[in-house]
Amino acid sequence: MSEKTRLTLRRDGEDCCYFIFMALKLVLNGNARVFEALTESSTLEDLVKELGLKGDRIAVEHNGEIAPRQSWSAVALSANDRLEVVHFVGGGS
Repeated sequence: MSEKTRLTLRRDGEDCCYFIFMALKLVLNGNARVFEALTESSTLEDLVKELGLKGDRIAVEHNGEIAPRQSWSAVALSANDRLEVVHFVGGGS
């Protein structure tokens, strides 16, 4: 699950509990990271934007499978997903 905070309110003498999702914990290139701007409704496309990367210059592996660029907006992220992001580098003479 995402990092969350439990909020308990009292209404008409009864406790009502609400959970507020605060951030999403992912494993990116082998390092655990918490992304404050992402939630469990976020997609791979959202992550790429949050990282400030250009989609045409990277490849993304999501939980051991290459994620085709055209599917990024449909690939939902979950807490503790494992992602590998590889940058393409050009050059030569």
